[in-house]
Amino acid sequence: MKTDVEIKDDVLDELAWQPNIDETQIGVIVENGVVTLSGVVNNYSKKLAAETAAKSVEGVKAVALDIEVKYGNDFKKTDKEIAKAIVDAFEWNSSVPEDDITVKVENGWAYLSGEVQWSYQKNAAKNAIKNLLGVKGVSNSISLKNNIKPSEVKDKIKKAFQRMATLDADSIILETHGHTVTLRGKVHSIKEKEDAETAAYNAPGVYDVKNELKVQYYTEYA
Repeated sequence: MKTDVEIKDDVLDELAWQPNIDETQIGVIVENGVVTLSGVVNNYSKKLAAETAAKSVEGVKAVALDIEVKYGNDFKKTDKEIAKAIVDAFEWNSSVPEDDITVKVENGWAYLSGEVQWSYQKNAAKNAIKNLLGVKGVSNSISLKNNIKPSEVKDKIKKAFQRMATLDADSIILETHGHTVTLRGKVHSIKEKEDAETAAYNAPGVYDVKNELKVQYYTEYA
């Protein structure tokens, strides 16, 4: 198992490897496999990219974000301008049912609410605006509605797990209670844990996922 020092070195190397991240702007602290990222970046997408980079490193158990987004004076936008840009972005994205989504912007932070049919529509709404100039963060509170029977949910998720090369479907225990899915068992990386959650969320009829999967890394023996 990697030491915290080894994990920190790997995270720093991964940050340096990413073309859209200036690793000199980001501080890295590792304690018992938990990575804390700090610093200041000039757009929200860089903050998300740093988080993704850290999560991709083997040995990382969790990532805490203490990165602040600050735009320069030449790139500042009013909340009204940001809200208008979000509405325009939704109109241009065929995966986003803009009529079902309400947008509120406060101090550069976008709040999304409403009700959509599918999880991919909820995710598409966030992805459509995360790179917009002026956006400092996104709170996605869009809820889901679906007419599929809860009894059909579990079987569809199991089949989705079996189709994914990144997941060991046999190591994941799947429980359903109505439209809520609970995942238990062991996986080998944060990426695998998140892939399982995403697959479960993408199944029709799933409103909520409780991801209780534990990250357990491979141990090599001589």
